[in-house]
Amino acid sequence: MVRHFLKDDDITPQEQAEILELASEVKASPYKFRPFEGPKTVALIFDKTSTRTRVSFTVGVADLGGNPMVIDTGSSQLGGKESVADTARVLERQVAAIVWRTYAQSGLDEMAANSSVPVINSLSDDYHPCQILADLLTIKEHKGSLAGLSIAYVGDAANNMANSYLIGCAMAGMHVRIAAPAGYAPAENVVARAEEIASTTGGSVQIFTSPEDAVKGADVVTTDTWISMGQESEKQKRIDAFAGYTVDASLMSHAKGDAIFLHCLPAYRGYEVSAEVIDGPRSVIWDEAENRLHAQKALMIWLAKQAV
Repeated sequence: MVRHFLKDDDITPQEQAEILELASEVKASPYKFRPFEGPKTVALIFDKTSTRTRVSFTVGVADLGGNPMVIDTGSSQLGGKESVADTARVLERQVAAIVWRTYAQSGLDEMAANSSVPVINSLSDDYHPCQILADLLTIKEHKGSLAGLSIAYVGDAANNMANSYLIGCAMAGMHVRIAAPAGYAPAENVVARAEEIASTTGGSVQIFTSPEDAVKGADVVTTDTWISMGQESEKQKRIDAFAGYTVDASLMSHAKGDAIFLHCLPAYRGYEVSAEVIDGPRSVIWDEAENRLHAQKALMIWLAKQAV
């Protein structure tokens, strides 16, 4: 049966653990698994600019024996002359999987509904589930396990990263703490879903307005840019709204002494995080960026197995 990965809870907590375990195996033996031997082609579709996603999926597909075909929607018919559904029907007959970095989650839903091959969300306005797999792999490497750890996310919580942290980390049995100013809190339905999941995994969800309260005693501290793609016109408004939410040495002092810092990148030093923190000894952002490759390879291997 074909499986898709459009949001964090399209897999179960047990399946998430399986993929993370597989990611560790893949990292240790990069060329052991060859589900795309042939080579089979994987479509990598980009509506948005990209560095880590484009590199990690391109390298990952090649490592798995496949041919990565990068499609920039600006030079294709997708979303213009041709519907998402028709594009899916064309691609499914020629590729082994579809990876799409896009805007609306509804587009991914439509692509998956019309595709007989796995569709992977490599970023949408609502979720960034592949990034969370990489983050969980990084935390596991540095902390040994995931269940029972506390992770504090500080900043814009009305975005895709906060949504995926809430759901993905709750699935891992972690205690998720979100700190955001008024007007930038996570959506109620996402919080409710995370709480529902946490009730079955031993995790928990807490929403704060105080960054210090969220970070207090945390094992992991993370943030994201205050100004995402398409929000450039709101730059000054957002800088003003997030005053006091910079992850700096003072804020990190409230976390555990061995707490680590994550950031999905790109980062803007002096805004959501200080240079002292992101370039300091607690930062594991380069491990995190590399782990996009290993986690996504594991995901593609796992999805390929489900389709057999």
